[in-house]
Amino acid sequence: MLTWDDIAAARRRLEGVAIHTPVLHSRQFDEEAGASVYFKAENLQRAGAFKFRGAYNKIKTEMERRPVAEIVAYSSGNHAQAVALVSKLLGVKATIVMPKDAPASKLAATRGYGAEVVLYDRYGENRDEIGEGLVRKRNALLVPPFDDDLIMAGAGTATAELMEEVPDLDFLLVPVSGAGLIAGSATAARHLRPDITVYGVEPETANDTALSLQKGERVSIGIPRTIADGLQVGSPGKLTFPIVQKSVAGILLVSDEEMAETLCWMLERMKILVEPSGVAGAAAVRHRKAAFSGKRVGVILSGGNLDRKRLADFLARSTQ
Repeated sequence: MLTWDDIAAARRRLEGVAIHTPVLHSRQFDEEAGASVYFKAENLQRAGAFKFRGAYNKIKTEMERRPVAEIVAYSSGNHAQAVALVSKLLGVKATIVMPKDAPASKLAATRGYGAEVVLYDRYGENRDEIGEGLVRKRNALLVPPFDDDLIMAGAGTATAELMEEVPDLDFLLVPVSGAGLIAGSATAARHLRPDITVYGVEPETANDTALSLQKGERVSIGIPRTIADGLQVGSPGKLTFPIVQKSVAGILLVSDEEMAETLCWMLERMKILVEPSGVAGAAAVRHRKAAFSGKRVGVILSGGNLDRKRLADFLARSTQ
């Protein structure tokens, strides 16, 4: 199982490569949320999301162990961009399996970093099977989006940085998809502050991890429909879920409307762009999904890759 030592090793590997993103604070957000909230701005990370951390840690480590001729990954967007960028930096070919309905900006950015993109129907085809087929055919290295210790360790470095800057947090809120980010985050947070309460945050329609915790085993709900395209995973990972069971207090649920409202508020008032998936934790504290009143809350803003058309739609709806 993932350990603090894995995260510490990832931090050394990422030193001077990943951006040490800022921790942001807004007096007005605090007043409206009734808590002191500290945002780890991974929307400002290389490739626009925390995913760069895990992708670099995984690919760099594997290349140190053995020759790697090609990378294969599957992703709705942020992991795709991260793997494409890391592969370019390290001089290895990348092929990324992406859904046909992925945001156009994420498709364009992935291709822009030099990766080959293979499209699939996320509601009718299995991306894992497509990716594994490419790995066998091309003798490539598979870089999964979350279910891997090196990926989780890289993701956990963001929380380690946050808690060095703001060590006395009462809560940590983390968006949840396949649970790689929260697995790494909870491992780091509980090592640095054992009494911290860690919550995951999911869209109401993508509550697979919440249901899994209730049942005590991994539940699959199929591909959920939500504006948070980065959180459209139907089940937590085999490796990530036991860590969630051990270290996470629970899962908070937010609606698409709450994510959209929070996204627009942060853009207008804080002047930062966060995508729907990345803003889930902020929406949970802003809409008071737990007893945060008077507490110090850390929030991971996991990504900021949002194309102009979708942003325009959100902004138009917010003014109606």
